[in-house]
This record gives sequence, structure tokens and C-alpha cells, in this order.
Amino acid sequence: MLTLNRRNFLASTAALTSSAMLSPSSFAQNSLATPSKSQQQWQDMELGMFFHFDAIVYKPGWNFRTWKDHPQPEDYNPKKLDTDQWMEAAQAMGAKYAVLVAKHCSGFLQWQSDLYPYGVKQSPWRNGKGDLVKDFVESCRKYNIKPGIYASVTANGYLEIDNPGLINRGKGGDPEKQKQYTKTCEQMLTELWSRYGDLFEIWFDGGALPPEKGGPDLISIYQKYQPNAIVFQGPVSSIRWVGNENGVAGYPCWATVPNRDASNDQKVMSHGDPNGKLWMPGECDVPVRNHDWFWKPNHADRLYSVEDLMNMYYKSVGRNCNLLLNANPNPDGLIPDADFQRYVEFGKEIQKRFSKPIAQTNGIGNQIELTLPTPQTVNHVIIMEDISQGEKIRAYEIEGLSTEGGWRKLGDGISVGHKRIQQFDPTVISKIRLRITKSAANPQIRKFSALNVS
Repeated sequence: MLTLNRRNFLASTAALTSSAMLSPSSFAQNSLATPSKSQQQWQDMELGMFFHFDAIVYKPGWNFRTWKDHPQPEDYNPKKLDTDQWMEAAQAMGAKYAVLVAKHCSGFLQWQSDLYPYGVKQSPWRNGKGDLVKDFVESCRKYNIKPGIYASVTANGYLEIDNPGLINRGKGGDPEKQKQYTKTCEQMLTELWSRYGDLFEIWFDGGALPPEKGGPDLISIYQKYQPNAIVFQGPVSSIRWVGNENGVAGYPCWATVPNRDASNDQKVMSHGDPNGKLWMPGECDVPVRNHDWFWKPNHADRLYSVEDLMNMYYKSVGRNCNLLLNANPNPDGLIPDADFQRYVEFGKEIQKRFSKPIAQTNGIGNQIELTLPTPQTVNHVIIMEDISQGEKIRAYEIEGLSTEGGWRKLGDGISVGHKRIQQFDPTVISKIRLRITKSAANPQIRKFSALNVS
């Protein structure tokens, strides 16, 4: 995973100027941005798993920008590859969708393609007849996990293409050669988007050079084959990067932004904009091995701990975003045992903390009160807005009714959106209430839960 592709975006992208922090202005409900059905479904998924597997795992440490000594197709031979095992890991973690790197910056094609002679068709794997994308999508559907595909068009080591998608190692200068690469990209994504059925998410890394600057015309292909797919950083983006690869978003974090080009302003990427007119929630991507996007030998000690992963969960899912956690299949084509076990542990910890609330309710208005079955200790609340109506909450307080009588403030916050997980000091209470102190319109609370997490 090349941070350059996400951090140094296309020069043609317009900067965002609106502040991402709370504005005191109010506006009518009919001016609020709202999500599409696909975006609502995507936010309900909350957890996804990324799968980085490529010819580079057979040549660890190789950098495509050397423009030489490429990993060879004959080296690519994952003799034990089992995408069902991948989905078992995703399922154990609680992932509801998965994204496969079908073509990374090496340029290696992991499906049956005649675009150029550098891919599984030239490898010994399954006698040159293997199709990793097909296996992946079939396993996703077998395990009831929504499939997604990553295919970078901004870089290709084999064809000597570099950011932002120009020939001659990013320098351009040959219009005819650029047209040939553009056609290759269009054919590549036509193959990936037309052969494997409906895709849940399409993942670009660093966007795509627009057609007027020599890039591929991807919008028409998308509209023809995958019009309902969520798009990350593409020409029709429906979700945004949060500006880091640490699995965390800033707070507050709104799902709305001023316009589709939410890319040059770090504050907007991390926080969104409460007055934004476009719904574009954040996705927090992170490798399970500290910044190892692809498998490397002797790096199991880089695995994040369960507590590390839970911290990411609180600061991604708990801050109105989705968490996309990476997996690193090894040269055999399997997720290593230690990594697999960490996904299992992470999934169990999520269930342990959040699957059995003490009590929960929903409601409409500026105050939602929840009576507990008995006076007891509470240290977490989960708040979810009905985002089909937009994000309405602008500030809130959490209060508890103590056993001695009288309401006590336990915590406060600003943005909620799809989900806000809030922690506070353990307190024995008999009732808890959400009091909304600022809102853009009449709040609609989908869920308000009280928990005691140990």
C-alpha cells in the first residue's frame, strides 16, 4: 500500500475551503444532505476486511519505482491458496464486506486477462488457468460477505506508469502511448466490473486521472456495470479517506462534505463538514501488521494487539466511520495462523463489549430517556441517528440519575451520525438520558443503548 497514492492526490482536485468543525448556524431540515440506500447499507456494515495479495509477496521489499527486477510470473504459485479460509477470518472478525487487491502497483493481473503478459495467466498457478478474483467473489458469496475490488489505475510498475496515471514513469509526454494506457485501464475495469456480478465496493488508490487530462473514461463503465457499488476515491466517490492509514478518524466526524473533491483539505477528510451538502462518510483503512500491507517474512511481531484494534474500533466505527482492516495472505495463499487468531480475538472482544446492552431504546426529539432494569454500573453508551433523515445532532450531553437522586452529567459530544460509542467513568445509576442541546432539525434516534463494559 503506497501512502503516496492516497496522500498526494491529483493536481486537478479542487481544495475544500469550508471548516470541518462545528458551525453555530442552523438550517432547515430539507437542506440536510442524506445518504443513498447503498451508502446506508455500507454504513450498517461497519467492519470490512482488505486483502492484499500480489506477486510482491514472492519478492518482499520490492519497490515498483525501481522499474526493473519485477517479481516474475513464474514465482507466483500459491499452492495452498484458499479464499474460503480468508472468509472464515473475515467472518470471525465480524466483517460484513471484503475488498480484494486485484491489481496493485506492480501491474500483476490476478484474473484471466489478455491485456498484457504479466499476470496469473503467465504463472504456474493452476497451470495458468487460475482466477483469484473469481475465487474471492465466490467465497464472499458463500460466507454472506459483500465482495469488493481494488484496482489501481494511477500506477503500474510493469507498464512504467506512475501517479497520477501518466506514462513514462509519471512524466507523460507521448499522447499516443497515453491513449494506449488509457484504453488498457478501461478494458481492465470493464473486465473486473462485468465478469463477477454485483460488487459492493470499488476501491481506487489515489483516484483516477480525468479523461480531459489523458485518463480513462471510467464513469460510463461504472454506470453500465456497477451503478450501485460504493466507490472509494474514484471519479464518482461515495465514501472518503480519512487522511491516515492508522484506522482512526478525528472527532467530531461528520458524514457530509462540501463537495465531491474532499481530498486536499486534511481537516475535511478527517472531520467532514456539518454544513456539507454531499453525503460522503469516511472509511478508515489499516493493516493488521503495523504498516505491512503485504506479507513479509518474520513480521508476525508487528501484529496489533487486541487492545490496539479496539482503540481503532472506538475511533472509527465509534466515530461514524467504517473500519477496513487488512489481511496479509502469505506465499502459500493463506492467512498466517497468528494473524487469523488475532481476527478471532478481535471479533470476540467486539461481541463481548457490545452484543448485550443493559437496556436500549429509540425515539424522536431532543431528549431520550432510558430506565435500567435495576440500578447498576454503566460506563458506555451507543447512540445511532436515523441517517436516512440526515445528521441532525450538533451537540449533546449524557446524564445519569444516581441512586441518591438527581441527574449527573456523564459525558458530552458533538457529532453522532450512524454511530457514536462514548465511554465515561463507571457510575451506578437507575436511569440514563440523552439530551440534545443543539440540532439542525428534530433529532431521530435509531438506537440509544447503555452498557457496562469490563
